[in-house]
Amino acid sequence: MRIWSVHPKFLDSKGLVALWRETLLAQRVLQGLTKGYKNHPQLHRFKNQHSPLSYICTYLHFVCDEADSRGYKFDRTKLVLAQDNSLLLIPVTTGQVNYEWQHLLKKLHVRAPELFAQYESLDATEINPIFQTIEGEIEDWEIVLKN
Repeated sequence: MRIWSVHPKFLDSKGLVALWRETLLAQRVLQGLTKGYKNHPQLHRFKNQHSPLSYICTYLHFVCDEADSRGYKFDRTKLVLAQDNSLLLIPVTTGQVNYEWQHLLKKLHVRAPELFAQYESLDATEINPIFQTIEGEIEDWEIVLKN
């Protein structure tokens, strides 16, 4: 499961669909409707919020916004709560965003070379609007993959 900090606009079509499906699973986990994934590291930052379900649903609404902009038809009725624009932003460290950006570039190099070529000279600049960047290293919950 990868719930990206980087803005969903940077994902290729396979990545965006995978994000949608995996975050819907995260929603089910936060509802207590699954037996697995309860302690998945990617969920820590949502679980640590006062209303985890509101945060994951708002995250999903931003994913849907990106899908809409591409002409995809993600079913918003699968979201159990409306988008809540009054939520405080979840902090995410610069180290985490940079780690995810490099991870995404590796995936795009294989899956979507045209996007890789477009993005390879960029730094990770935009993140999902539910997050706010703060200085810091890779998050403690991240499982860092070796090259």
